[in-house]
Amino acid sequence: MDKKFLIFLVISLSVIGIDLLTKKIITDYLIRNGNVSIIPGFFDLTLVWNRGAAFGIFGDAPEYIRKLILIGASSVAAVVAFIYAYIKSSKLSYWEIISLALIAGGAVGNLYDRIFIGAVRDFFDFYIKNHHWPAFNIADSAITIGIAGFVVYELFFKKKN
Repeated sequence: MDKKFLIFLVISLSVIGIDLLTKKIITDYLIRNGNVSIIPGFFDLTLVWNRGAAFGIFGDAPEYIRKLILIGASSVAAVVAFIYAYIKSSKLSYWEIISLALIAGGAVGNLYDRIFIGAVRDFFDFYIKNHHWPAFNIADSAITIGIAGFVVYELFFKKKN
């Protein structure tokens, strides 16, 4: 097995494990005890059942549409990332491998929730006064960091022919 693909697997499986573990622990805690203010006026742990896509997009769509779009898109993203990393790992930079691994791990973490729970468990709630950033979780963070990593790499570090 290629060293870069092994790194991809370790990172993506770690993201999946950390995501699902934090979702379980924090969800159980918040169901029993309610919201927790970590930094008053800025950051709370608040349980949100996200039935839509990122930031609640499609949240009001009929259930069959949500499932078709969201489970399909998550599955495709994860499968494409895994296959692409496997086939191209020797040609990809470590930066690209890590970015792909973060995206794949996050996609699988949220896909698990969509399939087995019916909604994604979000709980990081950042806000200032009444202005809240949409709640998110570890998987969302990994996907966002992975995409940002690709953009930064493409713009600033990739050698152009």
